[in-house]
Amino acid sequence: MIDASTIADWNDQLSGASAQQIVAFFLEKFKGKIAFSTSLGLEDQVLTQMVADVDPSTRVFTLDTGRLFPEAYDLMDRTSKKYKINLEVFFPNAHEVEEMVTQKGINLFYDSIENRKLCCRLRKLVPLARAMQGLDAWITGLRREQSVTRENMQVVEWDAGNNMLKINPLIDWTEKQTWDYINEHKIPVNPLHKKGFASIGCQPCTRAIEPGEETRAGRWWWENPETKECGLHKK
Repeated sequence: MIDASTIADWNDQLSGASAQQIVAFFLEKFKGKIAFSTSLGLEDQVLTQMVADVDPSTRVFTLDTGRLFPEAYDLMDRTSKKYKINLEVFFPNAHEVEEMVTQKGINLFYDSIENRKLCCRLRKLVPLARAMQGLDAWITGLRREQSVTRENMQVVEWDAGNNMLKINPLIDWTEKQTWDYINEHKIPVNPLHKKGFASIGCQPCTRAIEPGEETRAGRWWWENPETKECGLHKK
């Protein structure tokens, strides 16, 4: 385990550094023991470009929950070909999902927060644990501006849930910065973003947002903002 003082030192050292510099710093420091987990959102597409530019041999993986939008699969294909990366795709355990659906229904997540978290755990957290075996650090596309659950996150954090370092190179970026970078570098994105979908997850748990709503308002919209995390990024 990396101690808190080392993490604090890295946060101080990288204060004011660009996202590209942060990515390069940790890809070199943890080479062979670090991976980028992408959900194919705007921020993750930006980071895919940065990671591929620094070291295209870096592990890049995503989670296929079995309930994704069709556009997500097309984006996986376009992204892996454009950046010449081997995008690893991790799936949930079929038996566990079958048992859950048999007992609680195909759309169980609408019935209670407990059911929704169970679905997220089987479809996301369990495959994530497999994907992260052997790693010491992972890179994410989190931004503070995205939601109230992310306001206090730092560039470098200890991820107690996964027992490893978590790197958030875009934590201070605004949505405008993200779009400006995408347009400048001609980065492929999900076409649903142009239809009002700001944050895209599983199809039945994602809707387009209305003007003035926060970025993640369309995710699990029937819940309170304080509960709207799937568990991938618990403190």
